[in-house]
Amino acid sequence: MSATRVLVLNSGSSSVKYQLLDMRDSSRLAVGLVERIGEEGSRLKHAPQGGGSREWTGPIADHDAALKAVAEELSKDGLGLDSPELAAIGHRVVHGGKTFTEPTVIDEAVLAEIERLIPVAPLHNPANLTGIRTARALRPDLPQVAVFDTAFHTTMPESAARYAIDVETADAHRIRRYGFHGTSHAYVSRATAKLLGKAPEDVNVIVLHLGNGASASAVRGGRCVDTSMGLTPLEGLVMGTRSGDTDPAVIFHLARVGRMSIDEIDTLLNKKSGLVGLCGDNDMREIRRRIDEGDEQAELAFDIYIHRLKKYIGAYYAVLGTVDAIAFTAGVGENAAPVREAAVAGLETLGPAVDRELNAVLSDEPRLISPADARVKVAVVPTDEELEIATQTYALVARH
Repeated sequence: MSATRVLVLNSGSSSVKYQLLDMRDSSRLAVGLVERIGEEGSRLKHAPQGGGSREWTGPIADHDAALKAVAEELSKDGLGLDSPELAAIGHRVVHGGKTFTEPTVIDEAVLAEIERLIPVAPLHNPANLTGIRTARALRPDLPQVAVFDTAFHTTMPESAARYAIDVETADAHRIRRYGFHGTSHAYVSRATAKLLGKAPEDVNVIVLHLGNGASASAVRGGRCVDTSMGLTPLEGLVMGTRSGDTDPAVIFHLARVGRMSIDEIDTLLNKKSGLVGLCGDNDMREIRRRIDEGDEQAELAFDIYIHRLKKYIGAYYAVLGTVDAIAFTAGVGENAAPVREAAVAGLETLGPAVDRELNAVLSDEPRLISPADARVKVAVVPTDEELEIATQTYALVARH
């Protein structure tokens, strides 16, 4: 292919994140963000390669206007959407259900299926669709590819993907465990194998994607066999504002005894729980500062967070049988050394260990933080979801 550039778009309900990459060397030609779409105080931040970042504030009515503004900023740097060097546009789509197991060239049938999945991703898929439709209108001649957060997890066996509820009811309403953060888990599991000097198919990895949203995955030979998030991103680990695993009867109790509505319970579990519900903060740096000052509530929140994380590490040991590495990634996983140390502490008989000096090093590079003689390596691997989307998009377009 003579065209080697891929524009990656991540359209949220009121924002568009974007990166333009050159796939010859995976370099970033431009990075940007449009936020507060639909408000008077909309803001666009644009940073081209080599410096000279720009920012402006003003009304941006909708995603159509946002993408046109992005196109204009790219044109100022000679990187416009009309460039013959642009090979494709890759779109992050959160939910692909069981249908989409790999990156997919977008056509009307694909759009219709993404739309049919809105009930299981009401916050994400509508925004993803808006971004796709706007980009297709701007460049109808250009291949556009959907890369799904759920796709990496479609390799889970039915024993891991199904909930133990009536099968007909589950199938009628598409109730199963889909998992999320798939592009991150895919990228980090492969990067961990590379760090170990092995092929992905020869490595078993537990990936811990720890940000404000958090998820774990068990990856056997490059394929996901279990993951902590389920039908929605609410299941699993303790997160910034989400509860993670909870007895489903809590919902019935709050409705019957607490007289709370379904919407109120939804808001409680998704936005007022997790770390923020336990101690009022969802920033791990602030929680650690409070712990250092003797704050018992912050310490309890941290202990609950670590307890759940350690339970999943142990569970995925059992699922995988043998583990070559545990990989930490995302904002907390990459930057919070106390989280990494606490999560592995006490598991030494299983093989992993953390070297305190290596763990304390700040770096943007993939690295091992375990002693050289550790049977199970512990790694910190910065995630790169945009590069993963661009790589999958370019490979698909190149094949076709």
